[in-house]
Amino acid sequence: MMMDYVVIMRGLREDNDVKQRKVAEYLNIDQRVYSRYERGQNAMPVRFIPLLCDYYNVSADYLLGRSKEKDYLGADKSRKLGATKKNG
Repeated sequence: MMMDYVVIMRGLREDNDVKQRKVAEYLNIDQRVYSRYERGQNAMPVRFIPLLCDYYNVSADYLLGRSKEKDYLGADKSRKLGATKKNG
């Protein structure tokens, strides 16, 4: 059974001991808006999927509940939570 992405989003945030406000700032949205995404009250826009994947350094398949594997080909395991990807 596929896990709902809202459960995974919350789990990633809690596992990394991050407040909703911090994730919302990263996405450049209000914390209340992010809270609605995390509770499943509003559907999260697709444009946030790659941003959250980069933030938590997980694959889109993991975030969307299509895979149990967080890692993906080319993942930078040394990158800290929330750090932006290096260009080049």
